[in-house]
Amino acid sequence: MSDVYSITPIILAAGEGKRMYSKVPKVLHKVCGIPMVEHVINCAREISGEEPVVVIGHGAEQVRKEVTGVKFVMQERQLGTGHAVMQAENYINDGDILILYGDTPLLQPETLSEMHEMHRAEGCSATILTSDIDDPTGYGRVIRIGEKLIEAIVEDKDADSSTKLIKEINSGIYFFDGKELREALRHLKNDNTQGEYYLTDVIGIMREKGLKIGAFKIKNAEDIMGVNNRYQLSEANKIMQRRIVKKLMLGGVTIIDPDSTYIDASVTIEKDVTIYPGCILEGNTVIQEDSVIGPYSRIKDAKIDRGVKVQNSVVLESSVGEGTTIGPFAYLRPGNKIGKHAKVGDFVEMKNSTFGDNSKASHLTYVGDGDVGSNVNLGCGVVFVNYDGKKKYRTYVGDNSFVGCNVNLIAPVRVNENTYVAAGTTVTKDVPQDSLAIGRARQENKEGWVTERKNK
Repeated sequence: MSDVYSITPIILAAGEGKRMYSKVPKVLHKVCGIPMVEHVINCAREISGEEPVVVIGHGAEQVRKEVTGVKFVMQERQLGTGHAVMQAENYINDGDILILYGDTPLLQPETLSEMHEMHRAEGCSATILTSDIDDPTGYGRVIRIGEKLIEAIVEDKDADSSTKLIKEINSGIYFFDGKELREALRHLKNDNTQGEYYLTDVIGIMREKGLKIGAFKIKNAEDIMGVNNRYQLSEANKIMQRRIVKKLMLGGVTIIDPDSTYIDASVTIEKDVTIYPGCILEGNTVIQEDSVIGPYSRIKDAKIDRGVKVQNSVVLESSVGEGTTIGPFAYLRPGNKIGKHAKVGDFVEMKNSTFGDNSKASHLTYVGDGDVGSNVNLGCGVVFVNYDGKKKYRTYVGDNSFVGCNVNLIAPVRVNENTYVAAGTTVTKDVPQDSLAIGRARQENKEGWVTERKNK
């Protein structure tokens, strides 16, 4: 691994990204739940002890809101990659400078570490990350002298017909000696068809000084894949997904059908978890050992404890205790804390509620803004009526209580410990401990009523 204190990363993220056709800056488009530029920042952090420098321009305020823990540099006018690096001149020290791009989310720290080791070992003033690709259209071509030396890099739009035949491309990722980079930037010119300052021209300037220019060629070009449009974004997501599921499965997670499963890069899944087809796992979700996530479940920003079973359900911004069963077809909206060995059954909806250990809501129940104790049974069709048209209120159901079918609990109300609420009751006032609450009309049978009605 490289010396983490010798590298200053500069990430270029000022471009508009016109081909994305979006009001969102290109570098903020997400790959597996994380903005592209965040992937690059995280990669840089793994090999450097320095705070990354991010050069921003288009959508600068949006980027500032989304990205934290970096130093920002503003590029008011986008006049090329060389011009972008010039804006960060105050951060170019005499150590090694790593130049990265905010739209290359698939880059891996292992690649950069090996590249840096070569850069140091060979004593290069600059090292370029390159690769051979079948269709190099749009990329700068690497012009070599012999096997190891680099003469220059020619941008695709400035290349002649013979240069365009070269398959080895420049990724735009470099290690520079900081002192030499500062000096070369002072001689950089924009006498090209675009009138821009190309960072690639720095290589030519260094070559003219007789400095050593190296190239670190990687076999797998997907590492340096840039994302410029929505199709490429989808391709990057596929590649990242493949990496995520492979890492999880090699770590002891069973994923029945990886091709039909979506998992964000930020999700944590422990060993001996089983994920069935069609699942979507997003955000800062944590799933602990021995849990089973059944088919077509969606879980986002949730904590799932050991041995939980989720069947065909949605769990959002909630925590689920050990050994609990969720679903099928349950809907946990944000703000729930479900206890251990509980049951939240089919077509049960919960929102902003606590639900105690060993409690059950087996089917067709709504628990909104409620606090339910331990060993409570909520029958079929129970509704926590939490909204009066203007404000929302809370309902409390104490430990060891039984709430019968089709009961309405009109908040704010307390059903205290060890109580029974009879089926069909509408509860509008507090129920004392150890009581039976009945709130329904007495049944009356009118014999002969059907015959009399027919005769009329």
